[in-house]
Amino acid sequence: MKTLWLTKSLMLTGLSTMLMTGCATNTASSDGKLDVVTSFYPMYEFTKQVAGEHANVIALIPAGSEPHDWEPSAKDMKKVKEADVFIYNGIVEGWAEQALQSTANTKRVVVEASKGIDLIEGLHEQEEEGEGHSHDLDPHVWLSPSLAQREVEAIAQGLIAVDPTHKDDYRSNADTYIAKLKALDETFRNTLATVKHKEFVTQHAAFGYLAKEYGLTQVPIAGLSPEEEPAPDKMADIIQFAREKQVKTIFFETLVDPKVATTIAKEINAHTDVLNPLEGLTAEDKKNNLDYISVMTNNLQALKKALVE
Repeated sequence: MKTLWLTKSLMLTGLSTMLMTGCATNTASSDGKLDVVTSFYPMYEFTKQVAGEHANVIALIPAGSEPHDWEPSAKDMKKVKEADVFIYNGIVEGWAEQALQSTANTKRVVVEASKGIDLIEGLHEQEEEGEGHSHDLDPHVWLSPSLAQREVEAIAQGLIAVDPTHKDDYRSNADTYIAKLKALDETFRNTLATVKHKEFVTQHAAFGYLAKEYGLTQVPIAGLSPEEEPAPDKMADIIQFAREKQVKTIFFETLVDPKVATTIAKEINAHTDVLNPLEGLTAEDKKNNLDYISVMTNNLQALKKALVE
C-alpha cells in the first residue's frame, strides 16, 4: 500500500499553516492576478470563492481522480514551485511535504487549511495479513460545514498575506461564503436533529466529522482510504449490525467502485445511495453545475431519507 496516510509523528513535520517568507509583496503574474495552486476540489472551490477576480486558481488533482492515491508529475511539481500561493487540506495529500521541500520558493505562501483543527482518528485497514487495524488521523474535515468555515478563513488569511492590496475584497468574499456555510450548517443541524435513526453505513470512512458534528454514528465498511478492501469478518460484522439496526440504505460514493456496498445491500435486502465525499467532481457533476454547497445539500437529503426509514 502506498504510504499516503501519515501518522501523527510524521504528519507534515515542520510546516506551519502559512509560510510567510516574503508574504508582504504581491507577486502577481503578468495578468495582474495571483497564481494560486490548490491540491484538490474542496480547496479549489473554497479558494475560488475567496479569491474572486484577483487570482488564477487551479487544482492539481483533475476532476474524476481519486485523491488518496494521486501523486504529482514533474509538470505538477513545476506548478507548485512557481505558485504565489499553494493551498492544501493536509494529511490527505501525502505527497505535499516532499513536494514543498523539493520546490523551495521563498516568495510562495503555503496554506494548510486544516491546521489548528482538532483532528479525529479514523480506522485504517492494514493490507498485511495479521496486522489488524491501525489508526491514522482523519483528513475529511471539509465534510463538516462548520469546519469548512475554518478552512475558508485560513485560505483568506493566506491570500491577504501575499496580496494585502486586495485585503478588503478577500475579506468580503470570505465573509459572504462563510455566511453561506453557516446557513448550510444550520440546515444540517435542524434536519438531522429529528431523524429516527442515528447510524448510517458508508463504504469509506469519510464522514466522521460530519457524524460527530450532528450527533450521528458513521459505520464504515472500509477505512480511511476508499480503495481498501474490508476483511471477511468485518463484512460479517457490518451485515449483522445493519440487520440489528434495521439499516435500509448502504451508502457508496462517486469515484470508487461500489461493489462492496452493493454486496452488503443485497445481503440485507437494502438499497444503495450516494453519499459524496467531495474529493472531486465528476463530469456529470460539472454538467449539472454542482458545487460544494449543492453537493452537500444532496448529501443531507440522502442522509435524511435513509435515517427516517
